[in-house]
Amino acid sequence: MVKKKRAKRFRAVTAVKELARERVGAPPAGQIVIEKKKKPEKHKATLGRLLEPE
Repeated sequence: MVKKKRAKRFRAVTAVKELARERVGAPPAGQIVIEKKKKPEKHKATLGRLLEPE
């Protein structure tokens, strides 16, 4: 014999979210941040470092 599925517990949060999606619409999908701001150098480059070959 196949077991009967248990009824899910009522949760107010899921009910409210379902109603909001029906009325307002689904929220926009999240966007991926490709590159965050780079930290600036702590010290200014000296003339010796600027002239040094990399």
